[in-house]
Amino acid sequence: MPIRALYLHIPFCHAKCAYCDFDSSGLRGQALCEAASAYLPQLVERLDAFGARGALESVETVYVGGGTPTVLGEGLVRLVERVRRWCAPVEFTCEANPESFDEGLASALAQAGATRVSLGVQSMVDEELARIGRLHNRDGALRAIAAAQAAELTVSVDCMCGLPGQTAASWERTFEGVLGAHPDHVSVYPLTLEEGTPLARQAERDPEVVPDEDFQAACMERARDVLSTAGFERYEVASYARAGRVCRHNIAYWTGASYLGLGRSAAGMLAGEEFRALAGLFPSVVLEGADALADGARVRMVQRDDAATTFEGEVLTPREALAEDLMLGMRMTAGVSEALIACARDLIGAGRVDAAVREALDRGLARWTEEPLPGADARGRRLVPTNEGWLLGNELYGLFWDLAVA
Repeated sequence: MPIRALYLHIPFCHAKCAYCDFDSSGLRGQALCEAASAYLPQLVERLDAFGARGALESVETVYVGGGTPTVLGEGLVRLVERVRRWCAPVEFTCEANPESFDEGLASALAQAGATRVSLGVQSMVDEELARIGRLHNRDGALRAIAAAQAAELTVSVDCMCGLPGQTAASWERTFEGVLGAHPDHVSVYPLTLEEGTPLARQAERDPEVVPDEDFQAACMERARDVLSTAGFERYEVASYARAGRVCRHNIAYWTGASYLGLGRSAAGMLAGEEFRALAGLFPSVVLEGADALADGARVRMVQRDDAATTFEGEVLTPREALAEDLMLGMRMTAGVSEALIACARDLIGAGRVDAAVREALDRGLARWTEEPLPGADARGRRLVPTNEGWLLGNELYGLFWDLAVA
């Protein structure tokens, strides 16, 4: 299975947000220049090594994330150009924060070959943004969206619910601002408190900071209603898009495609045969379940250092890979095809698979449909999640992931 998606990680930003536990360092000025000057050549060397092996020829989507890639400025433009030497993706996304994104950078990225920008807006309420340590305000978010649109980039906007001090009324204000800016894609996420972050420490002192799950569920429901009315289609539990604007890169993650991650903390997943062909480019890789590699359907890895000398990984057996495909499929409006379920019945056993499907149907977590759906690459009968299934996502996903265990 050739590599279909490529992810590159930029572990820098201008300031760490209060909720963020991603691998990134808040740097500015000379400190940022020095760190980027040390990091980027190693990332490009890694990119070139895979390109020279022909491993990137089938890449269809590229995503540069972080961190905040746009803090690199012209360095990000050069990176986009370098990627384009090795592949011709139909979708090329760069993550951006409003305070480090303007018309000049948007235009340069578009000319270099980027096609899409994912903006970390999170809220259109200045007080909420300040509480979580964001550096922009509402006006800055609107300017960034307009800059991307002026460069004819597809625009995705992230929004977050359950922020400290957020109310139903302020959530409405966020969506009024977002929809008034006419983006192509909107992702809606509930805030989670990650151990060790400033916001988690604050929550230990002030319980009011802890997100209310009922409020977050209500926000997600309201987002669904508002976005659907505005012409967006929900194609994943947290993602909405105008017609033809789904994020193909994320769909690759959710449908078992091989994807390569480059850069410190970047994750990738390759088919077993793809990993064996490229094993020389993963020195010192530590694989859990390595004794099963010959029969493993997929290999998942995480790069642990800048120089790509240390990796962690695990082998997914064919059974585990199929169970994961079923589980991740339940995140999507398109669900999973009857053909995939048939494969699972053959490999895992009809009794186990049928019991999981039956329980999902009986509990109202899923349903059968033959309707054309966003994100589905073919027509036919599909098992798809219901709204109740998404609200009880952990229970729905668990039904199918449990199939990984004999």
